[in-house]
Amino acid sequence: MYKISLFVLLFPVLAFAQTKAKVKTAAKPAKVANTVTVAEPKLSVGFTIKANITGFPDGTPVALLNGQTGAPELETIISKNTFAFKGKVSTPDFKVILINKTPPYITLFLDNSTVKITGKKDSLEYVTTSGSPSNYDYNKLSYLLMPYQKVFAQNAVYDSGAFAGAKEVAASFVRNQPGSYISPLAIIRYSQLADDTKTTEELFGLLSPEVKKSPMGSYVAQQITEAKRNAIGTVMADFTQADTTGKPVSLTSYRGKYVLIDFWASWCRPCRQENPNVVATYNKFKDKNFTVLGVSLDRAKQSWIDAINMDGLTWGHVSDLQYWSNAVAQQFQITSIPQNFLIDPEGRIIAKNLRGPALEKKLSMILK
Repeated sequence: MYKISLFVLLFPVLAFAQTKAKVKTAAKPAKVANTVTVAEPKLSVGFTIKANITGFPDGTPVALLNGQTGAPELETIISKNTFAFKGKVSTPDFKVILINKTPPYITLFLDNSTVKITGKKDSLEYVTTSGSPSNYDYNKLSYLLMPYQKVFAQNAVYDSGAFAGAKEVAASFVRNQPGSYISPLAIIRYSQLADDTKTTEELFGLLSPEVKKSPMGSYVAQQITEAKRNAIGTVMADFTQADTTGKPVSLTSYRGKYVLIDFWASWCRPCRQENPNVVATYNKFKDKNFTVLGVSLDRAKQSWIDAINMDGLTWGHVSDLQYWSNAVAQQFQITSIPQNFLIDPEGRIIAKNLRGPALEKKLSMILK
């Protein structure tokens, strides 16, 4: 199976986690990465993709991949610069075309329509795509958000005007087109910029029943459910657990500081990959009333301690060494790691799941 994910392609601020087993339409088309549409098409009983991509030799393999799982759904080869796919989708969704088993990818939002793709081998990021109503909407949203693309970068500098503009574009798209299968993507874009579960839920409520049930609509519903659990603005419930020496440590003992409650484990590869980011941010803000409290879902004490030392995690740590049955993880319904909560000096949750540069960005806004 090809290792690719819809959310990796579209939402770089999201990262993999170790999971517990069990406005108005643009007046003219704009050139956006591999989505250019010239007219709003109509749906048919199935889809047909006709592509003309120059530069590849005959016999080059081409695969149509599921945009979420990366699994190949259809495969063919290039012949005289052309290839084609035919099939049917139960609901419009992202698909990925992979040529010669090598990136870059061609992404499109596919529904049951006739789609035409033209381009060149050395510029697959800018192929011309036409024919899919949903891809047409995707192009419109991309066009409207184009002036604000910088706010979605992982290392984006906070710009209140740009953030407000992007949020308004995303929200307006949903309000104007609640029946579009791209509207859940607009909601995701909105929620990337705002810790505002109330508005996110209101926007989701505007969607048509069919769109709500779509793969991306279901993803938004899941995110809303998770956001309402341990919601931002609520006081994080107290807990007590033993540190590496066996001494009990309570969350309330950290009152008066900004604290990142970091759920992780030595065996969790994504956690270990994220640790350098947390270390860098901790070192930058530790003298500005900020600290970290690690809650480990380890089973072996020595592995836990070795990982702390190896990764240079010089803040406080607690664990009951009960793996996924860790009492604190159970208390807060933690089913995947890494996961974290940022609380203020009064113990209120002010942000969740800040990874990569997002934690530093948030603290830079608070601790000036």
